[in-house]
Formats: sequence, structure tokens, C-alpha cells
Amino acid sequence: MPASHAYRTRLVERRDADALRAIYNVEVLESTVTFDLVPRMRAEQVAWIDEHSGGHPAIVAVDDDGEVGGFASLSPYRPRPAYATTVEDSVYVDADYQGRGIGKLLLGELVRLGTAHGFHAMIWRVVDKNEPSIKLHESCGFRLIGIEREVGRKFGRWLDVAVMQRML
Repeated sequence: MPASHAYRTRLVERRDADALRAIYNVEVLESTVTFDLVPRMRAEQVAWIDEHSGGHPAIVAVDDDGEVGGFASLSPYRPRPAYATTVEDSVYVDADYQGRGIGKLLLGELVRLGTAHGFHAMIWRVVDKNEPSIKLHESCGFRLIGIEREVGRKFGRWLDVAVMQRML
């Protein structure tokens, strides 16, 4: 796909389930970007889409042909009511689409949606040392607020998690 393709965002739809699974499951199986250990089944992905169809939206980045190059979402930060105005973001870009500005497009739209939905703060967690993702979030106004040491274990390794925050 040529790098000159234009991308736009839209709300995720059930018809995107297979494209999202394809992107996400590669990360589950081959990276520490997600701490999930088991690939998502189609029914699980559809349920995830349904969960993100209201106040905590998910979006996709599509090209002129409607091909999904990435997706992103806002999720509740914690279940207790006092956290209701804080959200956590996730951004995933298909490896074949990386380096085309899709991550920044998705994250920028999440910030806009978070603000429009009345949220006060966005938190983002990532395995420490994921420099491209950290730089993406810094470019959208996120700042490092801490490192959680050895809170995850994947591929036989203990993993630290960097926590970044942006006020909306």
C-alpha cells in the first residue's frame, strides 16, 4: 500500500472484528505490547467492540479503500466510582501500516473524544522501553508519571510498565 494513502478515523463497527483480531493477535503472540497471553476469538472481539460502543469508544483508522490500518480505544481506568472521569487509552497499528502517522491520528482522535465525553485525565501503560510508543504519547502531550517494576511476566521475562498521563 503506498505511503501516500490518506487515512481517516471512524467509530469501530462489528464488521471490523476480524481486522482488529488480526492486528491484536500478532501482538499477543509476538510482542510484549499487550500482556494478554491468549489470542482473541472472534466472539470475544465482537464483545469487545460492543463494550466500546458507548461512553468509552473505540475507533479505527481506515484508508481510502476502507482497509483498517489500526485501532484505538478508551477504557475505564479503574472500576470504583471515584475514577469515573479517568480513562486509559490503547493504540494498535498493523505492522504493515506503521510509520505512516496512523498512531498519531488515532491517539489525537482519542484525546478529542475523551475531551468531548467529559473525561478529565487519560492514563496510558506500556511495557517500559517501547520507545516508538512512548514518543508517540509524548508528542500528544503525555508525560511519564512512573514505572511499575516487574508487574508483568511474558515470554519468560519480568516486565516493567511505564505509566504516562495527560490531562484533558
